[in-house]
Amino acid sequence: MNKVPEVTLYFWLIKVLCTTVGETFADYLSETLGLGLTNTTIVMGLAFFVLLGLQFRTRRYVPWLYWTTVVLISVFGTLITDNLTDGHGVPTTTTTPIFAVLLAITFLAWYLVERTLSIHTIRTPRREAFYWLAILFTFALGTAGGDMLSEQLGLGYLTAVLIFAGAIALVVAAHFGLRMGPILSFWLAYVLTRPLGASIGDYMSQPRHGGGLGLGTTATSVIFLGAILALVTFLTVTRRDVTEDTEYDAESIAAEAEAEAHHHH
Repeated sequence: MNKVPEVTLYFWLIKVLCTTVGETFADYLSETLGLGLTNTTIVMGLAFFVLLGLQFRTRRYVPWLYWTTVVLISVFGTLITDNLTDGHGVPTTTTTPIFAVLLAITFLAWYLVERTLSIHTIRTPRREAFYWLAILFTFALGTAGGDMLSEQLGLGYLTAVLIFAGAIALVVAAHFGLRMGPILSFWLAYVLTRPLGASIGDYMSQPRHGGGLGLGTTATSVIFLGAILALVTFLTVTRRDVTEDTEYDAESIAAEAEAEAHHHH
């Protein structure tokens, strides 16, 4: 069984909500609750590894478990970047290319080992490990890239939201209009939804004099966690995003045949 959800509109909705929570909840814990960056990172890191362990142990896709892991990896990925930038003074202009390279290496290794980057056939622990590692780096990269744009270029949160939404629209157009491959489209959109969600979170939570709506990290986190809960409950009941065996088998057979063909060339 495929252990990750099918990519539907619901998937992207929850993904953006998760990334927004990643930004605001990390801020909430470290600033509002006063845990500080280091303690927040340790607490969230532990929580993330516990849930990731449970996700690996389950035999099928379980919506609440999968999405809780995504929320935690989102917070953890954000904290990795924040620690480097705020804790160690590494500028985002340095961390952004570093995470981009790490992500590229992850994809390269994944492809060399598995001969496919399909997310419809995540059924072995090894594939799942590549999948989550790639996701971790997309969050760290998205955080660094988003911060670099909105802070270093001084664009402000709302402008950043529009820029990343526009970039995602371009990916969608390239996918449907120019037949850009589904795997490339998926991961490009996955990287871009991170800064989009973070910018939305910052825009809603930051004070008005700082260019935000001034809702605060607590209210923003609660709103988005509530929305995630509602959507995940809906998906658990309807099973709208469960990969049907027939669908992905045809696709994985095609992908594997294609990989074989490439291999022989």
